[in-house]
This record gives sequence, structure tokens and C-alpha cells, in this order.
Amino acid sequence: MEPNADKLRGLRITSLDDEEEDDEPELPNQPLPAVAAVVDYEDYDDDDEEEAEVMLGLLEEPKRPGLLLRHLFPSKAGGIPAWLDPVNLPSGNSSCCGFCGEPLHFVLQIYAPIEDNAATFHRTLFMFMCPSMECLHRDQHEQWTRKQSNPRRSVKVFRCQLPRSNAFYSSEPPKHNNSDKPLCAGAALCHWCGTWKGDKICGSCKKSRYCSEKHQALHWRSGHKNDCLQMINSSEASSSVLPAVGKVPARASWPEYKIKIDYEADSDSDSCDGDESNSKSLVMQKHSKPDDLMQSWMDQFEADADNQCWAHFEERISREPKQVLRYCQEPNAKPLWALSAGRPSNADIPSCDYCKGPLCYEFQIMPQLLYFFGVKNEPDSLDWATIVVYTCQGSCDQNISYKEEFAWVQLYPTAPSRP
Repeated sequence: MEPNADKLRGLRITSLDDEEEDDEPELPNQPLPAVAAVVDYEDYDDDDEEEAEVMLGLLEEPKRPGLLLRHLFPSKAGGIPAWLDPVNLPSGNSSCCGFCGEPLHFVLQIYAPIEDNAATFHRTLFMFMCPSMECLHRDQHEQWTRKQSNPRRSVKVFRCQLPRSNAFYSSEPPKHNNSDKPLCAGAALCHWCGTWKGDKICGSCKKSRYCSEKHQALHWRSGHKNDCLQMINSSEASSSVLPAVGKVPARASWPEYKIKIDYEADSDSDSCDGDESNSKSLVMQKHSKPDDLMQSWMDQFEADADNQCWAHFEERISREPKQVLRYCQEPNAKPLWALSAGRPSNADIPSCDYCKGPLCYEFQIMPQLLYFFGVKNEPDSLDWATIVVYTCQGSCDQNISYKEEFAWVQLYPTAPSRP
């Protein structure tokens, strides 16, 4: 039976209730632990297995400037990335969408060190995405045919890790008293997006830097054309000065938030493939006394595996409706899938590109993130059911600063989920 897209979309979370701001003191950035075991992606029906404890990522606006800079090792969403290695950034095709070729937008980063591994004393995962829904559809299609050595992707995740003693940060933990500073400056960033390395230089002023010709053109049309002469004649300007940390303007980014970590509330709910009580209870919450028409709709709803899976997905989200991230380090950790169709098998998850070891589930982002980013609910707007990230089980260290991990895209059934 084909999933009913209209019913699924009718259940989607698209807004949040207003919440009063709390007056609790600002806490230091909270690190997340990383996974250390392989998960069987096909084993979704083991009801006897104890459910793994899930950590949730919630967004809040920074209470004062300077809390999300790289030397404070933040977990954050939107804005510009706080690069862990500020010098050896991804570049070339790594920073661009594999379909349209445009520079990717920064989505979020998670600080997730591994304490028993000296090479991962600092460890951060970075997610980037093309804002084009057309590219995301093509990405979902291509992930089923990931047999080629260099698959095209519109969603990319990079892992960066450093030992405690490194060239960028003090070996002592941050004091969070405004005295913390990085040990060195980072690479010069694009003056338009503030995200990627500024390898291209303005031919006139020789000072403004860009990651791509498109961003150079956008900056030129937005006012740099008029500023160029002033910069050329300025005796104080110098092309050798790198942008100050966190000061590069992010003109094409999503709103910036701090990611706050919380634990998911316990519940006695069943799995995605559990009994009929999941879907019925979800509907009954909205219609306490269903009439014949509603009962008929419920019977049809319960008969479809995708709809039952969606009911479980919404029930889990309802424990904390503002969650934008789910993270779990336990060996039995499993993603929370929105749909029964479109989930990967073991064969669909590749090996690590660097050490050839297995990948394991580490985190996923939820559709509620789109609300915080101000993405409109329009036909061509960016949208997803969930995006699940698998990382190297051993968090290998191959002398590459930013190692690309694997993301699995699951979209709503407005189009076939397989090619």
C-alpha cells in the first residue's frame, strides 16, 4: 500500500508555542560523547532489546556575544562554523554541492570528544547542506546507488579531531571568564559567507577574499564595488591581516543558536513496527470520541506501515517537540525513522573512506530545525523527514584534518523514495 502523503503532512510539526525566557545562568558548552560500536541497521524489530538512552539537542539563542567561538568548543546551529582546525579547512569540491556546484551552507556542529582516545581529545562533527530542495531530492536518489568511488552529495558531514596538545588551543580547559583565547589565527575566510576559506582575492583591492566566483559577484553587487576604491586608498588596510575570529559577516547563513543538551523522557511506547496502539493513541489524542468517518480513517491509517512508523515518530517527538537533534553513543543505538520505507540496509551503509572500517550511527537531525531556520513551508522549500549520520566506528586519524562521513537522507513521500 502506497503511503498517503497528505495524511503524513497533516501530522507534521510546523510551529512552536511561545515559551517564556528563563533566567538561568549561562552554562559552558556541553560536550557530547561519541559512539563506539557497530549497529545492525536491519534489526528494527527486536522488542526484547533495551532501548538506548537518547540525548536531545534543543536550540536557544546565545545570551551574550562570544559564547560560540571555536576556542570554547561549542555545539551550535546556524550562523558560521566555529572550525576546530581553523587553518586546514575543507576546500575545492568538498565545500560545494555535488549537483549544482554552489558553496554549501553551514547547518550545525556537535562537539563530541572521545575521552579514552588521545587523538580525539577534541572532536567536532560539522554538517553542511545545499539549500536547494531539488538537489536534496537528487541526493536522496543517488544515495541508493552509492557504488561509485566519488558519489555526489548535497549534504556533507565532516569530522575533525585534535589531541589535547595542539597548535590551536591551550591544553587547559576554557575558564569561561572572557580570558580564553585561541593560540593562533585561522585561515582567511570568504567575506560573503564567512564559512569557507577565501582562496580567491578581489582583483581590484587585493584585500577581500572569497570562496567562489558566485560569492565574489554577490559581494560586488551588494556594495563592494563602491567600497573597493576606499579600500585601495586606505593606508590602514592591509591584505596580510586575517579576519578576526568570529567577525566575518555571514550574509547567507541561517540564524545562529546554541545547542543545549537534554535527555529524552522515558515512555512505554513500542517500536516503529509495534502493535496498533501507537497509531490509534495518536489519533485519539486529537479526537477523543471518533465518529464512523474518523474510525474508518483510523483503520486505513493503521493498515499502512509507513503511517504506523510516522505515528511512532511523532509520539517520540512529542516528548520534546522542540528537539532538532538526536544523539546516542550506546551500542544498541538506532535512528528514529519517520517512515518505514527509505531506510538503509547494512549493504547501503559504506565503509569508512579512510580506514575502511565500519561506520556506525551517531546522530540525526529533525525537521523541526527548519522552523528555527525560518524555512517557509512552500512546495519548493527545503524539507526532510530526518537526516541520519553514520561515522567511523574507530574515529580514525589519517592525517586529514576534515574527514567526510556519511549522511542518509529520508524525505517525505511526495516522490518515490527509491529510483
